[in-house]
Amino acid sequence: MITFRNPVLGGDRPDPAVLKVGDEYWMTSSSFESAPGLLLYRSRDLVTWTFVTAALPRPAGITFAVDIAEVDGRFFIYIPFIPASWSALTEPSIFVIHADAMEGPWSEPIDLGIRGAIDPGHVVGEDGTRYLFTNGIRRIALREDGLSTAGELEHVYDGWHYPDEWITEAYALEGPKLLRKDGWFYLISAVGGTAGPPTGHMVIAARSRSVHGPWENSPRNPVARTKDAAQAWWSRGHATIVPGPTGDDWWMISHGYENGYRTLGRQILLEPVTWTDDGWPVGADDIGGDLVAPAGASPQAGPTSWTDDFTALPSAQRWTFHAPGPAEAERLRLDDGLVIAAKGDSPADASPLVTIAPDHSYEIEVDVELLDADTEAGLLLFFNDRLYVGVGIDGERMRTYFGGHPHHRPEPAPPVRRLQVRIRNDRHIVEIHYREPDGEWVRHGLRFEVSGYHANTVGDLLSLRPALYACGGGSARFRSATYRALT
Repeated sequence: MITFRNPVLGGDRPDPAVLKVGDEYWMTSSSFESAPGLLLYRSRDLVTWTFVTAALPRPAGITFAVDIAEVDGRFFIYIPFIPASWSALTEPSIFVIHADAMEGPWSEPIDLGIRGAIDPGHVVGEDGTRYLFTNGIRRIALREDGLSTAGELEHVYDGWHYPDEWITEAYALEGPKLLRKDGWFYLISAVGGTAGPPTGHMVIAARSRSVHGPWENSPRNPVARTKDAAQAWWSRGHATIVPGPTGDDWWMISHGYENGYRTLGRQILLEPVTWTDDGWPVGADDIGGDLVAPAGASPQAGPTSWTDDFTALPSAQRWTFHAPGPAEAERLRLDDGLVIAAKGDSPADASPLVTIAPDHSYEIEVDVELLDADTEAGLLLFFNDRLYVGVGIDGERMRTYFGGHPHHRPEPAPPVRRLQVRIRNDRHIVEIHYREPDGEWVRHGLRFEVSGYHANTVGDLLSLRPALYACGGGSARFRSATYRALT
């Protein structure tokens, strides 16, 4: 008997959307202010996932929770974009991309003209008409090709209301995902708020014989919820229910924060779903221990380590830009490593190149060289433009950052244009070492504690990620980057 432990895909991958295609499952998640966005993963067992491609090279805005759909052999991803300083949008807007295969290539985003809504959920009604459900819960019809709308948004469901004494962030009816089973349409939604208290976010279910309603709430709601802050996974929600590999088993994929490690963001959770005799889905009470895996599942891999020697341009599997402009990829070129053109005046507005960290303890090491004057470059643990920690060099000194600000204490690093830097994050205790190439490692004079670098601190639903940055007026070369999980 094969067992697994959550997460099945570690690191910050919020709002999972899952589609079963034949014997395969495809999944993506909200990519927020990252480009390329919408990383697509494939699995045959729901436990082990393999990166395939990024469906969204150039986001039109901040990418919120999507849905994946297949109709008549064609594939669609419905995407809500949120305005950002680097986008042309002025309000939340839903777009769509489409492809002949999940591997792509994917089209450029098409504006559906839906404003003021997020979290699209696609379904084909009993009469063959296609619909999108959105937060609220509202609904709008799509034309046959799924690339334009027919009509306006209309409110169709009030949600299930939990007891007032439950400790949640906000009611926030969102994340609709729909499935059809045994003559019923099931509407799976989230309420309670996605961050805030650990017991907030939850999964609820309603059903109807028709896509037009009326919707009956499950008497066993919520389907899944963190009931106590002592549990291993907090804020469980935003779920998709899919049939398992045998066709007779059912599973739920959702996201949640790991107890004590909100810094890692919302990670991908898997749990079995049972159906009651009267036809309602029920999740597991606690998903923090060993769970029996779906039939035929492969054993989970252990912690991963990797080295990128930058002999090729970065893959979206590993590196994405934070807060990108429309031509951000043009900042990169290959020349004895990865050369990054500087941007902005500090790490805050440099659109750093970030990578997801899925481990409690890890270290990342880079070799950085300044190619021009008026350039600063280095290595960070980056949450957002207000919250980061790390170091950079400008040829004259080392600059240390903590809490998103330059630290007042000078570090007596050599005034060089090339340096190797290592950041170790050991269960939120951060140490920094540096050396000239082939020299002896020197321990930075400061240590940092970063357990507060998370969404509830700065109100941004991101995670703490290793990052390469270059700011100022020139460029910097990164010859290598190595990530090692620590046990």
